Amino acid sequence: MYISLKNLQKHLNKIVTLRGWIYNFRSSGSIMFLQLRDGTGFIQAILNKSDIDEKKWIEAQKISLETSLELTGKLTMHPKNKNEFEVQIKNFKIYQIPKDDYPISKKEHGPEFLLDNRHLWLRSRRQWAIQRIRDTLIRATYEWMHNNNFTKIDSPILTPSACEGTTTLFGVKYFDLGKAYLSQSGQLYLEAAIASWGKVYDFGPVFRAEKSKTRRHLTEFWMMDAEMAFIEHEENLKIQENLISFMIKKVLVENQEELKILERDPEPLKKIKPPFYRITHQEAIKKLQKLGSKTRETEDLGGEDETIITKQYDKPLFVEKYPAQVKSFYMKRNPKNPSLVLCADLLAPEGYGEIIGGSQREDNYDELIKRIKENNLPLENFKWYLDLRRYGSIPHSGFGFGLERIVAWLCGLTHVRETIPFPRLINRLNP
Repeated sequence: MYISLKNLQKHLNKIVTLRGWIYNFRSSGSIMFLQLRDGTGFIQAILNKSDIDEKKWIEAQKISLETSLELTGKLTMHPKNKNEFEVQIKNFKIYQIPKDDYPISKKEHGPEFLLDNRHLWLRSRRQWAIQRIRDTLIRATYEWMHNNNFTKIDSPILTPSACEGTTTLFGVKYFDLGKAYLSQSGQLYLEAAIASWGKVYDFGPVFRAEKSKTRRHLTEFWMMDAEMAFIEHEENLKIQENLISFMIKKVLVENQEELKILERDPEPLKKIKPPFYRITHQEAIKKLQKLGSKTRETEDLGGEDETIITKQYDKPLFVEKYPAQVKSFYMKRNPKNPSLVLCADLLAPEGYGEIIGGSQREDNYDELIKRIKENNLPLENFKWYLDLRRYGSIPHSGFGFGLERIVAWLCGLTHVRETIPFPRLINRLNP
């Protein structure tokens, strides 16, 4: 019976059948050492000439990188590593021998070559490990949300307007109704849902047409947005730190092998527990200026600022209460200082920067109209959004995390392009 490499323990010293691909191999005279992967894990399989007939041995000499096959043999412990299994092959069946030499070899390849061959690069152990950690983070998000009484609401990808203006959005012709935009966030729609379900979230692809080439930006990425009725600024931050801590704990429990493949030291991640550090935007600017930044108190933090300041901390850092002029129209003003908004960006340590943006939302109808006009946004497009403040308005808050940035941080990656199976960049649409 065929078994997966994920479920080997109970089959020790038994005959097993495995299916997969050869990702590495070597031959030493009458013995072949085949490295097999099946999607759930990796194993070494040993083929001894004396264990098969001559015809099969000749067939085995045709095996090359990425040959797909089925192996049958005895499962044993690795003689030098008691934490690993290996298979002593008794028989095999080849599904396909590649028609050409596999283009991704052991030699060093540049990032452009690897991205051109992304459909094949995904087969590497490193990429396998990254996507497994990504999967854990997605599952952990759903689990935490379900356990904390959030309802998943699917917001539209095609929208008539934007959360923060349309200058960085992809516009598309929408039949006879004019122009539509690919969503950059489901936030506004989730705000509509809280009056029915209280705490809601969505999780899906979003799009930004920024012409940015930084290591933190993608054109298409995955975001989880959450909105919560009767939640104000302070409680919003506590919810975020509890969620992130839960997600990291899941990775530490479930992905030790993947972290090892990535050579990611897990010790810094073990420190990620509430409460997180917290400073105001004004305090952050003062710290940055002492560290050489020229960013002023009236300006947003740039990517380089985030890198500099997060290298000073061993846990995530909330930077809160930004100047209203650099933040979105829907953020509620700080009653103690109306020039600031009740918002916070959560910055990951080790230089990784922003992973979450969130705020308390403006719940006053007249104030929201004023903000829309101040930002020169088309009032007509926001009539339905204003209705949410006309009928049963309440204090509420929300936040959104960028999945790829969290993956990059936990995996110790220098660029987000490795965090998603098929990255979309301003200069890349293929494969």
